[in-house]
Amino acid sequence: MEKILIVDDEDNIRFILSELLEKAGYQTIQAENGNQALVEFENFYPELVLLDYKLPDMNGNQILDKMKEINSSVIVIMLTAFGDIKKAVESMKLGAFDYLTKPFNNEEILLVVQKALKTLELTQEIKTLRKRIEGDIEIKEMMGESSQIRKVLEQVELVASNDITVFLEGETGTGKDLIAKMIHKKSPRKDKSFVAVDCGAVPETLFESELFGYEKGAFTGAVSRRIGKFEQANGGTLFLDEITNLPMSLQPKLLRVIQDNEIQRLGGGNAIKINVRIIVASNKNIIEDVRNGKFRDDLFYRIHEFKIDLPTLKERKDDIPILANYFLKEANYELKKNIEGFSTQAMNSLLDYTWPGNIRELKNVIKRAVIITKSKTILPENLLFTNLKETTQENEIDEDLLMSSISGKVIESKIQIIKKAILKADGNKTKAAEILGISRNQLYRILHKAKE
Repeated sequence: MEKILIVDDEDNIRFILSELLEKAGYQTIQAENGNQALVEFENFYPELVLLDYKLPDMNGNQILDKMKEINSSVIVIMLTAFGDIKKAVESMKLGAFDYLTKPFNNEEILLVVQKALKTLELTQEIKTLRKRIEGDIEIKEMMGESSQIRKVLEQVELVASNDITVFLEGETGTGKDLIAKMIHKKSPRKDKSFVAVDCGAVPETLFESELFGYEKGAFTGAVSRRIGKFEQANGGTLFLDEITNLPMSLQPKLLRVIQDNEIQRLGGGNAIKINVRIIVASNKNIIEDVRNGKFRDDLFYRIHEFKIDLPTLKERKDDIPILANYFLKEANYELKKNIEGFSTQAMNSLLDYTWPGNIRELKNVIKRAVIITKSKTILPENLLFTNLKETTQENEIDEDLLMSSISGKVIESKIQIIKKAILKADGNKTKAAEILGISRNQLYRILHKAKE
């Protein structure tokens, strides 16, 4: 809902305009003089201002200048008497979008407001697109610039131009999908399709038809031909996320497709040649699944030609301020707000938190903060953390203390607790560590020490 500030010293005009605009679906706030208008402007962050030229404490051009200093993108429409049209034209030279003369025509007001807001929307979209096209939004804003992420980006540059299969491994929320898209965009296939499949979200019974497609009449309900993901990605890149969720029954079929570069639709008799670059990802250690017989070793070697490990956000805290400000820009644009930044205490809270959900959780926390923040700056109380605002220090379990208790008769019960957590997490040790309130590395070290 767009916000409109109405500035006029006449009560009845403010009332009429407010009623008209709110019935049209806009949110309004009123001010009767220039000083009040500037206060409301900073607190309300309107997209549009209806500004009377003649006010008791200052004129419209003075207010217009101050508002443009605070937010250069704001749309201002001047309200003026018929005899002051010259002054309204001067205001337009100073940055006003348009002017309306009193007495107003309701339809004209709504049309001018709609036109102004549409212009604002298009201007913002063009700016964003131009920045993306020209590369003004740098990689470091999206990913960070820590030593850990620089290593990842170096590997992306190294592998992008080579048509080999890339394996991305990292916890949920570490940006595997973003890295996959980055590899595609930097590759010779950048002008072709990038198609993503979440292997954990497709039911086993539908997986084959999802990947390879089917012909009309292949099974009950197949009323027309459907093109599968491999064909959709032909010439481009196919991203298979959470590959360890691929059912064993389908693994040999995927292997054959990768080796032979051809597919066959369900119900079809002819092989279809394809040319697809494969990128896969997993949020857990796939080697364990290979050792446990849950993932075929021949398929593993085929998709494991080049591996990139993505660090957790906790492991690269230097990037948090960069990422937080990037997500703040995104949220400001999406939610049409103008929050300037974070207080020192709020940034310290972001740095102290453990981020079990990694980059994805950071983005969500920032977006929620932008929604509820009423001031220019995000404060600690605006940050709603999943882990009840536990800091790193509060969330970490003293490993030595835990290990000192794993001795004699209690060792078995402690290991059983860890095993139950792993079972509850469906074998995912990262999730098990989250359940126990410890890091993944801690869990591995505890298990290793328990075997000694």
